[in-house]
Amino acid sequence: MTNAEKLQNVKDEIFNLKGKNLKLVVNKGRKKIIKFTGIIESVYPSMFIIKPHESVDLDRTSYSYNDVLCGDISYKI
Repeated sequence: MTNAEKLQNVKDEIFNLKGKNLKLVVNKGRKKIIKFTGIIESVYPSMFIIKPHESVDLDRTSYSYNDVLCGDISYKI
């Protein structure tokens, strides 16, 4: 499977999870790992927006699909 196909699979999976509650783990670098629950609020061609249920850093955060592909963001339903 090529990288383009993997990226398209990630995009499709995120699009199907829009509006559902997720448990997320975000690696922000330098041993900073944030765990929280949130909902995928919006999905765009190059990024998606997550709104956390509790206040973590900001009200909403945006991530690219490459963050999921590289393992910086992991999620469970």
